[in-house]
Amino acid sequence: MAKVHDDSAQGCRAAFMAPESACPMISGMPVPAVMGNAGIPVHSGPDDGERGDEPDGGDGGEGQVSLATRTRAKPKKPSQFKVLMLNDDYTPMEFVVMVLKRFFRMDMEQATQVMLHVHQRGVGVCGIYPYEIAETKVNQVMDFARQNQHPLQCTLEKA
Repeated sequence: MAKVHDDSAQGCRAAFMAPESACPMISGMPVPAVMGNAGIPVHSGPDDGERGDEPDGGDGGEGQVSLATRTRAKPKKPSQFKVLMLNDDYTPMEFVVMVLKRFFRMDMEQATQVMLHVHQRGVGVCGIYPYEIAETKVNQVMDFARQNQHPLQCTLEKA
C-alpha cells in the first residue's frame, strides 16, 4: 500500500527523509484525496490527468509564487483645437466682448484685446481646447449669436 502524503509536520518530515518513490508527490504520481472529519479534502494531487513533471508546471503551484506584470499604456493627450472668431461688419463690438467674457472666461481687458484683434485682422483665437470642448464652445457662441440676431461666426481648426 502506498504511503499517502499529508500536510502535517510529521508527514512532511517523513516525505523529505524517505526515498523519492515513497512519497507520491515527489514521484509525480497523482495522490488520492484524503478526507478529514468534515468530508473536506485534506490534500489532493494535481488535477485530473495532470502530472507535476509536465513542462507547463502543473505541479499544483505549491511553494511557487508567480508575479503577473502588466504594462500600462500612457494615455495620449487629446488633440487640441483653436476656437476662432471671424469678423463681420454687423455684430456690435460690445456683443463680441460679452461673448468672449461669457463663453471664454476672459476679463474685460483681455476680451477687448481679442475683439480688436478680430476687428482689425478678420480672425482671432478665443482659446485652445480638446475637440469636444472646442466644438461645444463654437456651438454655444453660434446659438447665442442667432438668439440675439447677430451674424457672428465662430469656427475651429486643429492647433
